[in-house]
Amino acid sequence: MATALITGATAGIGAAFARALAARGDDLILVARDAERLAATAARLGTEHGVAVETIRADLSVRADVLAVAARLEDARRPVDLLVNNAGFGLHRKLLDPDFSEHENALDVMCLAVLILGGAAARAMRARGRGRIINVASLAAWLTTGNYSPVKAWVKVYSEALSNELHGSGVTVTALCPGWVRTEFHQRAGIRTAAIPDWVWVDADRCAAEALAAADKGRMISVPTRRWKAARFVADLAPRAAVRWASRMLSASRD
Repeated sequence: MATALITGATAGIGAAFARALAARGDDLILVARDAERLAATAARLGTEHGVAVETIRADLSVRADVLAVAARLEDARRPVDLLVNNAGFGLHRKLLDPDFSEHENALDVMCLAVLILGGAAARAMRARGRGRIINVASLAAWLTTGNYSPVKAWVKVYSEALSNELHGSGVTVTALCPGWVRTEFHQRAGIRTAAIPDWVWVDADRCAAEALAAADKGRMISVPTRRWKAARFVADLAPRAAVRWASRMLSASRD
């Protein structure tokens, strides 16, 4: 029976991954900050699907907490077959804001923690000759909006670089790059979404299902739904000046 470790596992895409993996019989290690939500999620999934669910309360902006999760990933006595680096949050502060604490926190949680945990999982998996890593990036990686785009561009390119280092090892890396996903993410970030049409949104469960299917096939990038695949295709081909213009228009709509 496989074991999966998911960060940010009690809400949004992380919770969708937990549901999907439990439904197919994988044991789970759920990582999140809120101990009560962790306990409730673990109890529900364990009862509904009959899988073993371990929890680790961790704040991934705290180095000691990140290292504790990394140690669990490298525990050879209790191997982890799949890592889902999902923990993250939206950014609403401007790059010109003199208070850079939110940006610093974003880099800690969505870059440095991904680097540390990805490396820990990759070392353990490579030693066993098998394993999968899914890093949650975003289609924002193709845009130029605030600090969120640079952060998610880092996750995407890091995933590609890690995949290169693991080439031929039996360990695969997949970057999940969704568009707008229906979660509490935007509300927490203070991003207004009332004007966004329904057809733009993607379901979190679909994101998780497509990412898992892509990882099972060893695919490097997973972009859920045809419409967002088309958006990625356009962004790949568009002049960067056009991408910057579109990003300015999108940023202006959020102000």
